[in-house]
Amino acid sequence: MKVMGIVNVTPDSFSDGGEFFDHEKAIEHGKRLAREGADVLDIGGESTRPGAEAVPMEEEVRRVIPVIEGLAGIAPISIDTTKAEVAALAIDAGATMVNDVTALAGDMDMAAVCAGTGVEVVLMHMLGTPRTMQADPHYGDVVAEVAELLAIRVGQADKAGIDREKIWIDPGIGFGKTVDHNLSLLKWIEAFSNMRLKVLVGPSRKSFIGKLDNGADEAHRLGGTIAACLAAMRGGASMVRVHDVAPVVQAIRVADAIESAAGNPDPARG
Repeated sequence: MKVMGIVNVTPDSFSDGGEFFDHEKAIEHGKRLAREGADVLDIGGESTRPGAEAVPMEEEVRRVIPVIEGLAGIAPISIDTTKAEVAALAIDAGATMVNDVTALAGDMDMAAVCAGTGVEVVLMHMLGTPRTMQADPHYGDVVAEVAELLAIRVGQADKAGIDREKIWIDPGIGFGKTVDHNLSLLKWIEAFSNMRLKVLVGPSRKSFIGKLDNGADEAHRLGGTIAACLAAMRGGASMVRVHDVAPVVQAIRVADAIESAAGNPDPARG
């Protein structure tokens, strides 16, 4: 399973807002994540935390393009954006993946940009918008409903000319979901991997982990993040998106080694 490292060039992201807002700090952070084993660096200039306000296109470009240019060649680059123009400029600067939390529904030009450039595309499920998604999320069957909407978005991507081999789907942990919704999605990741598409899961430091651990803040959710990543791995996910790359890479390597270990238990030994 691959690991996507998060590089937030924002002042207000839920976990590390402002920490890497300076371009040089963001570039150094990305380089460190690559050294720690990140297979992809996901660079974003607009927070999608619950309640987040939209960022003007010009400001988002100012934030992300110098960072992409500084990291191009270090590792494959993903641009985390909902704006087609930002995506196009990011691709010109070296990005090879577009991570769109609206699953191409936010900007009607996004599908054409992705199809025309041949980049990989992440289609994520979100209920509502970042400003409203956690107001009061309801589902009859969260796994079935998320999978159904993602299938519709995949069909739209197909019609737009995006190569199916380039499409990733993401159930959107924490994006319009309660704790129980998130747990159900993580338990049944196989429902998404069975769609014969690559699955990305982003549980890193999410609030459901804190709620399950007596209100632990973002800085103290690593154990829960690792547990969620390993659950995603067990369900067939192809990549996880995380802040803490080194410990997650280590956990995946050990889990892989255990799964591949030789030997067969002898029932006669009790």
